[in-house]
Amino acid sequence: MTIAEAAQALRSRRVSSVELTKQCLDQIAKLNPVLNAFITVTGESALARAQDLDRELAQGTDRGSLHGIPIAHKDLMWTKGIRTTSGSKIFADFVPDRDAAVVEKLAEAGAIMVGKAGLHELAYGITSDNPHFGTIRNPCNPEHSPGGSSGGSAVAVATGMAFVAAGTDTGGSIRVPASFCGVAGLKPTYGLVDRAGVQPLGLSLDHVGPLARTVDDIRIALDAMSDLDRRKPGPASIREIRIGLPENFYFDTVAPEVKAAVLNAAHRAEELGARVVPVQVPDIEALNRAGLVILLSEAAAVHQAHLHRRGDFGSDVLALLDQGSLIPAADYVNAQRLRKLLLTEFHALFRGIDCLLTPTTPITAPRIGQTEITLDGVAHDSRMLTTRFVRGFNVLGFPALSMPCGLSSNGLPIGLQIIARPFEENLVLMLGKALE
Repeated sequence: MTIAEAAQALRSRRVSSVELTKQCLDQIAKLNPVLNAFITVTGESALARAQDLDRELAQGTDRGSLHGIPIAHKDLMWTKGIRTTSGSKIFADFVPDRDAAVVEKLAEAGAIMVGKAGLHELAYGITSDNPHFGTIRNPCNPEHSPGGSSGGSAVAVATGMAFVAAGTDTGGSIRVPASFCGVAGLKPTYGLVDRAGVQPLGLSLDHVGPLARTVDDIRIALDAMSDLDRRKPGPASIREIRIGLPENFYFDTVAPEVKAAVLNAAHRAEELGARVVPVQVPDIEALNRAGLVILLSEAAAVHQAHLHRRGDFGSDVLALLDQGSLIPAADYVNAQRLRKLLLTEFHALFRGIDCLLTPTTPITAPRIGQTEITLDGVAHDSRMLTTRFVRGFNVLGFPALSMPCGLSSNGLPIGLQIIARPFEENLVLMLGKALE
């Protein structure tokens, strides 16, 4: 059931918010022991709120499409009176005295929080294999990774434990799990969704956005999470959209089934009336390198005060924080300079197109614990390969949607990525819905 379908059912009295909430909580009880999508489940308060929202609707108070809809929050978003662990031993007992801005906005829209979704420790990784709260597993195949860092959020929506989950994306952390778990996930324009009360990782790279089962559900969630007047109007028709299909980089190191599925999506867009334009993209390798230096430096700065508690970090996260602590200031400044130069080049590219179409990830979900992946006879580090197509758009701050575009021969989802200019989420969502 989509949000729109649930909203209609609520208003026609065919279902109550209490019933929807119980359905999600039943899914959590059934699946969470295996998939480990949630760190904290807030069943009692969720049912109490559902009763209140049912009463509101019966009395004529309608907060909109999310009224009475069960959702989840990634467990680095502050929730008043409910622990917010950030998937970390450092913050395992932290109980905020206020809600994050995005939590507040979603609550005002009538959403019901059923729990706090698990994540890679401190949102600093792409596996969601958490040494403190356990391994999160892919619902399509529990032996495979759900991606990260918003792994629990993607699993929750993929399995009906929640209709929507709020996630964060610093180097692909919404889009990678969306791709691996077969759901939609949007990294909005940098700053579109307020990050106040969300545990930071890379201050100039962090984005907050929704994950959901459909593109239309993403739109409904984004409408509640952000100010509508900051987004540019979408085109009147898909026939007005010029799609850039990269001739370089994005199809060079990619699994054949992923490449075929994305090219098929481009062909489908043409059939629907969009214009597909072959393009040469700027130096993405350089953009990714700049992004790595910026993230390593900023994450080390954010967590510097806790680095004396070395035994309380997982080994992978500690290694990244130590690495970031060693980066010279000159390297960070030069990475920011390169960022500015490449941003100018991308704006020039987008003068001739409206959006880019790429794979979200070059591969489908690897097995849990798999640190090396071979493509075309060449071994690649799993983390670097997985973030290869997504990291650059955190550096640029452009909106990027990941949506399902098929299955591999072993039944794992393939992700399609659509990128547009800043604040053109409406264009991205229009194209995504048409392709869906």
